Amino acid sequence: MSRFLLATSVAVLLAGAPALAADDKPLPPPNAKKLSEIIAKVEQRDGFRYVDEVDWDSGAYTVTYYTADKAKVEITYDPVTAEPK
Repeated sequence: MSRFLLATSVAVLLAGAPALAADDKPLPPPNAKKLSEIIAKVEQRDGFRYVDEVDWDSGAYTVTYYTADKAKVEITYDPVTAEPK
């Protein structure tokens, strides 16, 4: 019985490994600016009200925020220069 349990456990771990590897997203480069610096820039924009979401994808940060007049704004920032792309 213990061999069956061990074999089943190994099979489950091996089957789940590709799913775990698929969750690995690339990290920002070592010379990237701090995310807090990028958010500080966003907060200085005209009409800024609040940040809704920050996403890391395709080698850049995408910041979604709302303005005082309830407009939704999405801006993609370069992680190294902290400037909009």
